Amino acid sequence: MFTRTIENTIKEKILTGKAVVIVGARQVGKTTLINEILKDKDYLFLDADDPAIRNILQSPTTEQIRSIIGDYKFIFLDEAQRIPGIGLTLKIITDQFKSVQLFVSGSSSFDLGNELNEPLTGRKWEYELFPISWEEYENKIGFIKSEQQIENRLLYGLYPEVINNQGKERETLKNLVNSYLYRDILAFSDIRKPEVLEKLLQALALQVGSEVNYNELSQLIGINKTTIQKYIEVLEKGYVVFRLQSFSRNIRNEIKQNRKIYFYDNGIRNMIIGNFNQLDLRDDKGALWENFLVSERRKQNIYKDTFAKMYFWRTKQQQEIDFIEENNGQIVGFEFKWNNKKTRFPQNFIETYKADGQVIDRSNFREFVKIK
Repeated sequence: MFTRTIENTIKEKILTGKAVVIVGARQVGKTTLINEILKDKDYLFLDADDPAIRNILQSPTTEQIRSIIGDYKFIFLDEAQRIPGIGLTLKIITDQFKSVQLFVSGSSSFDLGNELNEPLTGRKWEYELFPISWEEYENKIGFIKSEQQIENRLLYGLYPEVINNQGKERETLKNLVNSYLYRDILAFSDIRKPEVLEKLLQALALQVGSEVNYNELSQLIGINKTTIQKYIEVLEKGYVVFRLQSFSRNIRNEIKQNRKIYFYDNGIRNMIIGNFNQLDLRDDKGALWENFLVSERRKQNIYKDTFAKMYFWRTKQQQEIDFIEENNGQIVGFEFKWNNKKTRFPQNFIETYKADGQVIDRSNFREFVKIK
């Protein structure tokens, strides 16, 4: 059991009159987290993977809900996205049963966001949960062991089930990819061509850390640019990938429209391309390091409500900075290096934006992935 960063934040919201909603990919630990929060309480567990539960909770009346709840003060509805129209049912519970604390988890934000946002406006605390963060991992196993494991984490990622099945990482990741990536995404979106989704994922996995051009992807995969964009949005909603936009304000020849795409988990990325070679045998070591650092920074910014905005930067003359963060008017550029190499930041960027420049490598990465 890993202690999750947002656990105490959620505990502070108990009995404040709103539902607690946790969304994220399958197998990141949502059910485990809520069960841990409720471990000392008598609560009603409703598993929406059970057809009988889905049937009961699909458009019940207030009296039927009263019969279901009984005397319970805590209710946990798991996999809520499986139930059509669930938002209205949850609205009735929060409005009509004021003494009941409702916990809801959902494996994707496809329908869950649309189903919940309108009915539960002003009635919910919503949190995103990701694979184990480096901070959570290090807090659990300690500095020395985590230091020894860094290369494995770059290869196999930080899904709880992967970490807990040492020696069976590839088999575990294969099951995750087959059961979650394809089955869930195809089930909760209107994508009709799984083979196209697979090709797109492979193309994105091979371009981690590089700028992604939708027109080039369209030609490579053989579908139109609009469909490419739609599929990538679905992958974002499914917590598989996320985008960074280019940073552009003042310099005339800055790249303004491009984006980079990263995976939330290195292990998922490596499973998609079927490459688990050790780091010293790989030519994508830099890309793996960058994906790890950017995804960890994103977890921290979201968990700790930093309100930081994340970008990358490049000019038409190929001047570039891996990662830009803007927070409270302060702009910092980061370059990522696996080994400790000196880097010169483009002077026009530093001077124009009064920015700082930092190199993140093996020796100082903890400061970057553990925001205080």
